[in-house]
Amino acid sequence: MASSRNNPCTDGSALAEPIVAAVAAILLRQVGAGQAVVVGLSGGVDSVVLLHILKRLSARHHLLLSACHVHHGLSPNADAWQQHCAALCAGLALPLSVHQVVVSDSGGEGLEAAARRARYQAFSELNADWVALAHHRGDQAETLLFNLLRGTGLRGAAAMQVARRGALNLLRPLLDLPRSELVAYAEHHHLQWIEDESNTDTRFSRNHLRLETLPALQQRFPAGEANLAAAARRFGEALALLDDLAGLDLGDCAPEFPLSVSLLMPLSEPRGRNLLRFLLAAHGVGIPSEERLSEALRQLLGARVDRHPSIRFGHHTLYRERGQIKLREVFDS
Repeated sequence: MASSRNNPCTDGSALAEPIVAAVAAILLRQVGAGQAVVVGLSGGVDSVVLLHILKRLSARHHLLLSACHVHHGLSPNADAWQQHCAALCAGLALPLSVHQVVVSDSGGEGLEAAARRARYQAFSELNADWVALAHHRGDQAETLLFNLLRGTGLRGAAAMQVARRGALNLLRPLLDLPRSELVAYAEHHHLQWIEDESNTDTRFSRNHLRLETLPALQQRFPAGEANLAAAARRFGEALALLDDLAGLDLGDCAPEFPLSVSLLMPLSEPRGRNLLRFLLAAHGVGIPSEERLSEALRQLLGARVDRHPSIRFGHHTLYRERGQIKLREVFDS
């Protein structure tokens, strides 16, 4: 039996590596002993590194660790990616679940967003205390820019959080680290990963930002990525305060639909938008632009009693009926 010193997954010196120490610190703050953590494993370098680090830390932090691979079926290489993930998990002696999903863009949200929605739906079905995702600092900067350019408000500007608790608890232990550190770790430990050919297709907006816009900004502003990520953290703090305000505006009412129109009527327009945004986010509705949110509020509050306005947000519809604002999911044929 190999000693733990020679085993890269239980090496007692692991915390000497800054990237491992950074992940360990987040685990101490967020994850309880004995909790089940499932890594969203695409097979790319980021998720492979995250899985490897968490495996090294799993005994120290008493994690019940496993991985989940979502098979989107969008690439001719999708089966090979699944096989790669299975081999990786077998080598680390970790359980792997595979979820095959059907990606439908019937809601007009775009293929990227539809794939993401299908992926998170699969994650929500896992029996896990936490789903760990491998987003890094570059992803954070990209998400901030993407959301701002789409016209989203503060919730979009807040981008991603290291830990997000809710119906689905998400953990992003690599969020404050640059991708270069992840690649250096993977190369140092001789890890194997796959490359998704769609990541180079700049017809997708996020790829255009990642491959063309952000490198150009980084060349002109060397600290640009770090500053964008830091701004997202500050926006997140401001958002938390606005969520507290939404809770105050709800009073004794639960953060649920239906919502009485009479509760929104006395609020200023910004506070009304904030409350509506808070409730939509609590129900997993994609972040609408501020313009659409303002228009929704105007229609819902300004409609005559005999009118029943409805506003579509992706796969959900917000509508007014009998003095109440309701939300329903739309299942397109």
